[in-house]
Amino acid sequence: MGTWDIGPFENDMAADFAGALDGTAPDERENLVRATLGRAVRARDYLDGSEGEKAVAAAALVAAQCPGGEPVGTGYGPKEALPAFSGDLRPLAVEALDRVVAGESELAELWDETSNGPKWRESIGRLRAVLAPESGPREEAPLVV
Repeated sequence: MGTWDIGPFENDMAADFAGALDGTAPDERENLVRATLGRAVRARDYLDGSEGEKAVAAAALVAAQCPGGEPVGTGYGPKEALPAFSGDLRPLAVEALDRVVAGESELAELWDETSNGPKWRESIGRLRAVLAPESGPREEAPLVV
């Protein structure tokens, strides 16, 4: 995992996603964020870690535009201006984050193997709370083995 910290843009895939956003025409940037979130939501069997990392970064960009959202303050995030996102991206971002922390997610598995796993899950929970303040954190069903 090319990751150096728990922030949404503190890994190689998210930094690459930010570069792709910067290289995308301004009127297509929302579509790229939407497509990135949608790929994570539609992953049925297993969510690849790189797709999870990009989904977290996309969700962080949506959350940054919400009341209580934190601006993306890292040198690895997008440098070009982003449009004001449509309100319908918020529930999609919530779904993507829920998928990232659920079972059958490589990113969640990798973080859960580290001592920073709980801090990472907490950071995802904070993003989710900004995106859907009325719903609160989602309780994960226990895994049945």
